[in-house]
Amino acid sequence: MWFGYGSPAGVRDVSTILRLAEQADRDGLDHVSVSDHPYVADLLDGYATIGVLLGRTTRLSAFVNVTNLPLRPAPVLARTATSLAALSDGRFILGLGAGGAWDKITTMGVPELRPAAAVEAFEEAMQLVHGLSDGGQPQPSKHYPIGRLRPARVAAPLIWTGSNGPKSLAATGRQADGWIPGHSADWLSERYRWSRPIIDEAALSVGRKPTDVATIYNFPGELTSSPVRLTRGDDGMWIGGSSDQWIDELTDAILNHGAGGFTFFPRGAEPFDVQLARWSNEVAPAVRAAVSSQAS
Repeated sequence: MWFGYGSPAGVRDVSTILRLAEQADRDGLDHVSVSDHPYVADLLDGYATIGVLLGRTTRLSAFVNVTNLPLRPAPVLARTATSLAALSDGRFILGLGAGGAWDKITTMGVPELRPAAAVEAFEEAMQLVHGLSDGGQPQPSKHYPIGRLRPARVAAPLIWTGSNGPKSLAATGRQADGWIPGHSADWLSERYRWSRPIIDEAALSVGRKPTDVATIYNFPGELTSSPVRLTRGDDGMWIGGSSDQWIDELTDAILNHGAGGFTFFPRGAEPFDVQLARWSNEVAPAVRAAVSSQAS
């Protein structure tokens, strides 16, 4: 069970970003995620941000949700991954995506890839990250014709992907440790119902178990001080509610729908730090306890 939160990322929010990470670390959360949109001037670079956050915390893991692969060449990304893992005592997670928003990506001087090629590069990048980590054997590939690079003596990080299309979902099943459903889709959504079987079948095709790929949900909503009448909207999307309402929802997600974790994105009028404190000190411990009691 992973319980984390999505951090603000504005260049004017630095003091808040640092304070929230220290609060989450102190309160026992598992991870913090930051976005990767380097073409947006007023957003902090994702990798610069998590490097600082890992240095300011002691137990909190961090990842970019998700890395825009076309803007970060995979051999360099692999070295960044093992470096951050070594510097943080293994608290780095590699969030990875094949690339979206090509109209913005190309403004950074990167040529656009056709969808099939982008997915090929995405899977090859995961293989390369493993190959350039301890125990790996890096192999040249179509998109990364590397020379005689040696693996770093650092364990490979967990890889969580933001996959949406059938081919990238299959690549996730073959290579990744976790899947983050796109568009904040959850276990009740149509997107999840058709996507997850593709991952499971691909995992089985290479001798893995479907449970080798956890589902980690980006889960926005408001964590209120009192119960609300409706926790989901007319479209079925989660809106939020009190701590008890969140606890019931997430416990059901884990026990009955196989959820592996959640990244909380606070919404609504209540302050971010107040909602984050409820998430850390009320929701996460209660869900863990409820799931553990059922398991025993």
